[in-house]
Amino acid sequence: MSQLFTPARTRGFLRATAAAMALSSVLPATGCGSSDEGGGDAKATAAVPAGFPVTIDNCGVRTTYDKPPSRVVTIHQHPAELMLALGLKDRMAGTAFPDSAVLPELKKDYEAIPELAEKEPSFEKVLDAEPDLVYGGYGSAFAENEGRSRKAFADAGIDTYLNREYCGKKQVTMKDTYDEIRTIGKIFGASDRADKLVAGLESRVGKAAAKVEAEPEVPVFVYDSGDKAAFTAGGKSLGTELIRLAGGENVFADLDDVFGDVSWEQVVARKPEVIAIYDYTGAGSIEEKKKFLLSQPALAGVPAIRNKRFVVLPLTATLVGIRSAYAVDDLARGLHPENFQ
Repeated sequence: MSQLFTPARTRGFLRATAAAMALSSVLPATGCGSSDEGGGDAKATAAVPAGFPVTIDNCGVRTTYDKPPSRVVTIHQHPAELMLALGLKDRMAGTAFPDSAVLPELKKDYEAIPELAEKEPSFEKVLDAEPDLVYGGYGSAFAENEGRSRKAFADAGIDTYLNREYCGKKQVTMKDTYDEIRTIGKIFGASDRADKLVAGLESRVGKAAAKVEAEPEVPVFVYDSGDKAAFTAGGKSLGTELIRLAGGENVFADLDDVFGDVSWEQVVARKPEVIAIYDYTGAGSIEEKKKFLLSQPALAGVPAIRNKRFVVLPLTATLVGIRSAYAVDDLARGLHPENFQ
């Protein structure tokens, strides 16, 4: 097959329409406000806002923030959407590497942020934006071999933060999503907004999970890309938990990694009843992926292929960020449609 079906971009050396209609209910209405001033010396209050300094341990890097960052560059889409959902548009100096269509509620604000590059920007391009913080979504945001290591930024006097999904190989869960939101809220003095956003997302997940909790688990195969082999989500991926919460079971949950290659023979042997297709720029369209899967004679007997049961998820909905809660709802509707009529 064409390289359309090969993993098309780094994901920290792996990894639209994600049911966004309810996001507006949890989005804050204003930008990041200043901290309340206390009594005493006004100069001291201005220098050290209430609640600061804040010290954060992130993937082995310890950073103390004396005040909220004022110029942030996000590398990859999901950190940008998380910041916008917290009302931090006025703190964003640039972003890069969009993966999929932006949530409609965030589209206008997202488009107002300067796009530094279609992929990861060069170290020099990031410096040109004069950030005081760089927030990376995939590990590749801070690729040492491309000159963007966290040390290189530190040497330039710029703080860095990496999405916790890439802090080490462990099972990623929805708790990581909620903790990520709260940590970013703490860094920006926006903990109240973070708590409100998390509460809304937890409610959405809870409602979807409650509708399917009594149903038998549906076997699900995640198809990211690949032709000679299938690149799929393993047991350590957030996708595995999203599928579980939605009333399914990842047929490759025993794959001891976030992502990995499996053979088509293995796919056939595990008899998935639904295929979750990850949608993102550079890996072929959804229609191309479906056409490929449906055209393979070896897969003809797989229940999901025979019944043409597919659920499409933007890749950004399967990562530690604000969309994962919506992915649970989308998956639950795809796996147990009779429960949502």
